[in-house]
Amino acid sequence: MRIAVIGQSLFGQEVYKELRKEGHTVVGVFTMPDKDGKADPLATEAEKDGVTVFKFPRWRVKGQAISEVVDQYKGVGAELNVLPFCSQFIPMEVIDFPKHGSIIYHPSLLPRHRGASAINWTLIHGDLKAGFTVFWADDGLDTGPILLQRECDLEPDDTVNTIYKRFLFPEGVKGTVEAVRLIAAGRAPKIPQPDEGATYEGIQKKENAKIDWNQPAAALHNWIRGNDKVPGAWAEVEGQKVTFFGSTLLDGGAVASGQPLVIPGASRPASVTKGGLVLFGNDDKALLVKNLQFEDGKMIPAAHYFHTGSSEAVQLTEEEKAFAEGMRVVWKSILTNLDVIEDSTDFFKSGAASMDVVRLVEEVKLRASQLQLQNEDIYMATTFQEFIQMCVRKLRGEDMEEELVVDYVERDVNNMTIHMPHQLFINGEFVDAEGGKTYKTINPTDGQAVCEVSLAQVPDVDRAVAAAKAAFEEGQWGKMNPRDRGRLIYRLADLLEQHQEELATIEALDSGAVYTLALKTHVGMSIQTFRYFAGWCDKIQGSTIPINQARPSRNLTFTRREPIGVCAIVIPWNYPLMMLAWKTAACLAAGNTVVLKPAQVTPLTALKFAELTARAGFPKGVVNILPGAGSMVGQRLSDHPDVRKLGFTGSTEIGKQIMKSCAVSNVKKVSLELGGKSPLIIFSDCDMDKAIRMGMSAVFFNKGENCIAAGRIFVEESIHDQFVQRVVEEVKKMKIGDPLDRSTDHGPQNHKAHLDKLVQYSQTGVKEGARLVCGGKQVDRPGFFFEPTIFTDVQDHMYIACEESFGPIMIISKFKEGDVDGVLKRANATEFGLASGVFTRDIGRALYVSERLEAGTVFINTYNKTDVAAPFGGFKQSGFGKDLGEEALNEYLKTKTVTVEY
Repeated sequence: MRIAVIGQSLFGQEVYKELRKEGHTVVGVFTMPDKDGKADPLATEAEKDGVTVFKFPRWRVKGQAISEVVDQYKGVGAELNVLPFCSQFIPMEVIDFPKHGSIIYHPSLLPRHRGASAINWTLIHGDLKAGFTVFWADDGLDTGPILLQRECDLEPDDTVNTIYKRFLFPEGVKGTVEAVRLIAAGRAPKIPQPDEGATYEGIQKKENAKIDWNQPAAALHNWIRGNDKVPGAWAEVEGQKVTFFGSTLLDGGAVASGQPLVIPGASRPASVTKGGLVLFGNDDKALLVKNLQFEDGKMIPAAHYFHTGSSEAVQLTEEEKAFAEGMRVVWKSILTNLDVIEDSTDFFKSGAASMDVVRLVEEVKLRASQLQLQNEDIYMATTFQEFIQMCVRKLRGEDMEEELVVDYVERDVNNMTIHMPHQLFINGEFVDAEGGKTYKTINPTDGQAVCEVSLAQVPDVDRAVAAAKAAFEEGQWGKMNPRDRGRLIYRLADLLEQHQEELATIEALDSGAVYTLALKTHVGMSIQTFRYFAGWCDKIQGSTIPINQARPSRNLTFTRREPIGVCAIVIPWNYPLMMLAWKTAACLAAGNTVVLKPAQVTPLTALKFAELTARAGFPKGVVNILPGAGSMVGQRLSDHPDVRKLGFTGSTEIGKQIMKSCAVSNVKKVSLELGGKSPLIIFSDCDMDKAIRMGMSAVFFNKGENCIAAGRIFVEESIHDQFVQRVVEEVKKMKIGDPLDRSTDHGPQNHKAHLDKLVQYSQTGVKEGARLVCGGKQVDRPGFFFEPTIFTDVQDHMYIACEESFGPIMIISKFKEGDVDGVLKRANATEFGLASGVFTRDIGRALYVSERLEAGTVFINTYNKTDVAAPFGGFKQSGFGKDLGEEALNEYLKTKTVTVEY
């Protein structure tokens, strides 16, 4: 038959090879795009045979099949689709197209267990039989008619790994090929799945794998082996989370004596014996656990629990001993100054340099091609014994990081399917908030909920800070070479770029940002920011200082620039992703770990960012994201004694409260980017067309939700009326509407409370006597839309002249012809000093004005032109400290002075 193979993995590769051996023609292989430049094994095998390979990132958008993709698929002319292992959603247009339809392999005896964790639940429930099913695909979840099933007996100590190796993989390949054979012969059955006995327990997640000790030993054993290796059954032991692997039920005989270990909730203390950790059920029967893994990822034999510093972590097999001796020869060839390589020999203390690290990594690849080390792995295991133990654990797969589990909310929107995490991100995992607390995040375009988001509580903050502290003080992040740290940040920037359309769409849904602006600025500048600061990682330097030496003493004094530690970041809702990037990129480049609270009303791009940090390979605990209320999460971060720096962007009122809390708690370092009432001065000799265009942008950019928006425009008398007339004409041309519509100029305000504030702000302006030229009202349509607004005849004492609207409201005042110093005095008569601007063709006047404007940024004949390399921050009550540019690194570094006498 002409067969299309749709799927991935080594299992898919083996099915493909066997189908070709059977004489079938594989007319096309449809698999995943390359990951980190490496093709899936199925793709590699097919390309080697000259079979056409398609690597579609997706098959459908907005719930509809992508016609171009479907057409390419149909072009191969398949008579049957075989899906040996497929993680993508394949539309029914493809499933039903071939003459013989489509068949799928599933590692479960349907309908007993369905879903991605079906085999785990087979063990957890203590089933006596396991097996697999080949079924006919339909549009349900593992619900199509059954074609073929095979079963096997479950051994008492089977794990997911042992079942796969012994039966599910080898027999699954044979069974899938047998199913094709039956179809070719016209003898393939279609047995409807009964509803009776069908289960779907859902995918197992780490937070749900905690051990309930109030069970018999057999149930504890089933729970542990059912979660081995992913996600791993765990319990609190002596104040930390410990994961259990390698469970065996013990018979009723005497239990070997050992050192007692109290585990909260267990019916009696466990016992650390030479054979491992003995645990007891509530029936007093026992089980034995072989290996334990701690929160920092370190895995040890359970027998070594009370001496975790022991140099011997695992016993080597004869094959592993041969590998170790081969590597001893390699070490000797590198460390030529040594006669013998002892187990205690330290690679670097014995004279190895960075090029030797590269050589050692390559030598390992030659001797064990399946073992892919990174340079930092060598720095983490510097003695020969540590190095061998690390290699053996990697070869055994015992140190493989568990697969990131994300409970997405999916939406088909903007011609794509977006995948939005909605849980807290703590210590490298998406988890529910304490007590399962959630809230709705609202789409400002229609006022409807986008999804439920976990609402962080104080215990969640404490867990996140503890994870960040451990990652900084004990994890690999704190020991990582700066260039390797930069490499991770570059990789993160690449992932942000790969997901830029999805991120911009989420930004539009969650914050009301116009999609085209979100793509260019919200997301585009975020990518630029991470790339810029990635380049700074290995360029953070101290200096040597000549000091007054008392001869004959000789002294060397130098400074070191060091990371601060755990940094808290609290960001606003107007640029949810970009504000995250402006602070987090510098924080990470400096070597810190971070706990970030996004604005409660716009959490979704921050949570997507969290997912991408994990995909990029950031160690657990380095980045933690906590959606929640500022009064709870922000306050706890301000008060927390283990947070050493807090960066905040938001209102001046909240900034003052944060600064006070940071001082009282532990005098933590603070940087604040607060409110603004940025003046823009337009002189009569300006380029009027440009002043109109840039003046509009200065006020209405991002719906006016812009910290540096021109909060007050001063226009020289002789051009005032012309300026007002023309900006009104331009405002009337603006299209208000759906931010996902490419022709929209002006989307909804961020949230209902802010819309109400803008309406009230405008009403206040009218009551005070300012002239409302246009706008000032909510747009009569669903959602939080506000009309672009213009006020003239605004006097200096008026509320709208003094207070920030943070919305699309243009405040225009006249100033007398030629009165430069007078208008400067009026422009500076504010407690804010974030940004400012001036339009004039007179360069001398422009520079004079720029020198005297009391603001952190001055724009001359332009506006809103920020760049990742240019420092950004305010004066006066607009805060202190800088985002962006080299100066931003100073906010996340501390300087240490070292003096040596020699």
